[in-house]
Formats: sequence, C-alpha cells, structure tokens
Amino acid sequence: MDGAPPTTRLGNPVVRLPLPARPVVQRIALPSLEAVGGPDALALGALTLFLTGFGLLMVLSSSSVEAGVAGNPYGDFATQGVAAFVGIGAMLAIATRLRTALLARVAPVAFLGAVLLQLLTALTPLGTNIGGNQNWIRIAGVSVQPSEFVKLALVLVLASFFSRRPGERLGVKGVLPPTAFTAVAIGAVYLGHDLGTCLILALIGFGGFLLANVRVPVLLVLGLGAGVLLWVFSQANGSRTDRLAAWSQGCTDLLGTCWQTTQAQWALANGGLTGVGIGNSVSKWFWLPEADNDFIAAVIGEETGLVGLLVLLGCFVAMAVVLLRIATRTQDRFTRAAAGMTLAWLVGQAFANIAVVVGVAPVFGVPLPFVSAGGSSLIANLVTVGCIMALADRPVAVATAAPIVSGDHPSMRGRAAVLR
Repeated sequence: MDGAPPTTRLGNPVVRLPLPARPVVQRIALPSLEAVGGPDALALGALTLFLTGFGLLMVLSSSSVEAGVAGNPYGDFATQGVAAFVGIGAMLAIATRLRTALLARVAPVAFLGAVLLQLLTALTPLGTNIGGNQNWIRIAGVSVQPSEFVKLALVLVLASFFSRRPGERLGVKGVLPPTAFTAVAIGAVYLGHDLGTCLILALIGFGGFLLANVRVPVLLVLGLGAGVLLWVFSQANGSRTDRLAAWSQGCTDLLGTCWQTTQAQWALANGGLTGVGIGNSVSKWFWLPEADNDFIAAVIGEETGLVGLLVLLGCFVAMAVVLLRIATRTQDRFTRAAAGMTLAWLVGQAFANIAVVVGVAPVFGVPLPFVSAGGSSLIANLVTVGCIMALADRPVAVATAAPIVSGDHPSMRGRAAVLR
C-alpha cells in the first residue's frame, strides 16, 4: 500500500476576503522650540503669532457687514485666513531651515524683481486702481500688492550693502549706492500714487543708515534732502494737499475731507475704557471707510476700548524691544541692519497707523501690520519676521589665538595654555 496516493481532505474552499484599505494619514511635523531659535527669536515669533491671531479676529468683526452685503460675510476673513496660513508656514520654514548666507546673495535679485513688478503695476494696464492708488496687480486671479514686497526687498538689499561696507567709514559719496536703492524703491511706488508707502520706505532706509552707524553729519544731509522731497511730493496731488491743510488748520469739513478722521474719533469715544464688545461696533456699519484696513484700530478701540488699544500698543513696544536687542547684541552687520530696518518698518508703521486714527498725523493710508486686512501685507510681514528669527541666532566666527606650545607637551598638563 506504499504506492497508493495520499488521501486528500475535502472541505469548504477558503475564500480570501479583501482587506480594508488603510487610510492615508499625512503627518505635519512642527519644529521644536530649540529649532526655532533662542529667547529673542521665540519672543519675536510669539508676539507675531498673537498679533496675527488678534488681527484675524478683528478682520472678521470689522469686515463682516460690508462683506455680507457683497454676498458672503466671511469672504474677507477667509481670504485673510489663507494669507495667514501661508505666511505663518513661510515664517516657520524660514526661521528653522533658511541658510542665512543665502539672504545676502538673493537680495539684489529680489530687489530687482520687486521693483519691476511694482513698475508693471503702476505703469501698465495690468495694475488695478483702488482709492486713487494704482498699487495692485492680479496674478492668476489673485490680487497682489507688490509695494509690500518692495519693503522686504529694500531691507535685504540695504543690509547686504552695509554688511560689506561699514557705515561709520562712509561719507556722503559712500552712501550714494544705498541712497539710490531707497530712491528707486520710493520712485517706483510713488508712480502708483501711494505716498503712505513711500513714507514707510523712507523710514526703512533711515533705520538702515542709523543701525549701520552712518555718521551724524551724513544723516543730517540725507534727512534734509528727504524732507525737501517729501514736501514736493505732498504738494503734487490735490487730495494730499487738502488732507495736510485739514490736519494743520483743524478739521472743519466734517462731511468731506475730515469725514474719515471724525468717524474714527467718534468710534474711539464710543468704545470708552472697556469697549462695546467684539462684534458690536457701530462705525463698521458703513460709517467708517476702510474699517477693516487702514482704520481697523478705530474698530479695535470701539470694541475693546482703551484697554484693548493699550494691549495692542504694548505688543508693538515689546516687538521694538526684541528687535532692538537682536540688532544691538550681534556682531554681524547684516543682522544688525536688517533688524533695525524691520523695527523701523513694522513698529514705525504701526505707530504711524494709530497716529492717523487718533488724529495726531494726517491721513496718508498705511495698514496696521499683522492686523489690517490685506494678504500681501500680512505675508510680507510674516516672511520678514521669519528672516529676522533666522538671523537672530546667526553664529559669528570669532578668531581665537593659537597656543604656542602643543597640546600634548608635558608643560601643558595641569595648567592653562599659553596664548600668543
């Protein structure tokens, strides 16, 4: 029976059931605090994130009425939210992964590209005119304001120049190249009739000259020339002349030139000490023009009161302190100049915006950084902060003296090395 075939066991066939498909899981790895940087970089990032989040809340409140008339009360908020998402992602990526030596290399290309895009906006039909300023251009269905990126490019190109040429050694002739960069940026923006942004560009240039240790007589010459040009530019447009006259002589045309300033002051008065509550502003109901943009501080004062405005001012004061620490505690000239110009830009523009709202300065239209509606402004501000966070802990090579005696010599054991 050894040659008989083995018996097979008959039974039900095995049916293999299909395994359920495993869901695709995307993991987003956030950088650790150590990767972001030291205390100054972390403080700057925390202040920026708080201001951005607070700005999203106030854009939602201040724009909901006019956006609702257009069909979607959350439309402007959604646009600002997308810009915040893109900008914060770029800020964290730059702060943790950027090779800081790359900034000086790309500065000339970035400056040339930003200025050319601004010229296309101001001088060609591609530009869009809003409120008398032709500073917007539509790219792939998205409205972009190139002048905001001209600010960032100017910071980089001036910092790159002063990293190679110490400012304290430069005379009037030596500062002509950075003066020319600043003049080109201002001229390109002025062609779009945006005097407010021109003032901020001039402030950025002054911050760069100051933190680069340019001598005081040279600064006085440059300041005198800038003052003369500012007066000429302010007289070249009828609406600007009317605003300056109304501010200097006192507002009397409450239904005309002074309407915006008067409504802003009434909104602040209505807010009192603690405000009327988030979302309960009266001025945003078509009384205050640009309630979600240039005059969003008035809505903040109305809804959160004097307390809310003081917190807002405190955040920008703290940001100024952090940027000043970064600028003064580094031996790297690029970092010092870039941090100083960022301080002049973000903090200077914030106080200029609030000064306009409370009537201390004439109306010239600049947004409140991180808070006002405007995707281009928010992204440019966040990218700039990311660059400064990356530069805040930039290592500086310090030359060390070499010991005369070799380390393995018997005389080196048990005592300190003898240096040259």
